[in-house]
Amino acid sequence: MTYRSELIRSMEFLAQDARTIFLGQSVSYPGNAIYNTLEKVPAAKRLELPVFEDFQMGLSIGLALEGWIPVTCYPRFDFLLLATNQLVNHLDKLRHMSGLTMRPRVIIRTAIGSTVPLDGGVQHTQDHTEAFRRMLTEIELVLLTDPAEIFPAFERALHREDCKSTLLIEYGDFYNQK
Repeated sequence: MTYRSELIRSMEFLAQDARTIFLGQSVSYPGNAIYNTLEKVPAAKRLELPVFEDFQMGLSIGLALEGWIPVTCYPRFDFLLLATNQLVNHLDKLRHMSGLTMRPRVIIRTAIGSTVPLDGGVQHTQDHTEAFRRMLTEIELVLLTDPAEIFPAFERALHREDCKSTLLIEYGDFYNQK
């Protein structure tokens, strides 16, 4: 069991649910490490998006409100910063703003960028876990440090009885090291 193999297994598991759709940058075309974890996800379940992270989160929220379970992929935690308004002020607060009538479930994947074998620099390798932990009140934040944690975390994100969203933070350095 490796970090990467557990991510692949988890994505294959999520893809079996008819409600899931995978979206983001490099979900259909190579370009980042997250792409390599989607190898067993059918192409028809992937929606490639350009670089517009805030729109991506808004689209994910809209899809969730229509009954989909979006698996929205942000290859670097630093890129998720651009979707913070939609994430913190909309998705995280929508249940309360709607009197608990709207319960969108979004599975958000991001990664703390790797530094080995190539260091992407400070704009691609920052860890914003604590800042997001402080901002999010409804979305569960899960830091994936060990391969054994990965599948149960994604399984829980899919089958949550409370229908809440989950932000899963991966470590880019672990894709090939653990």
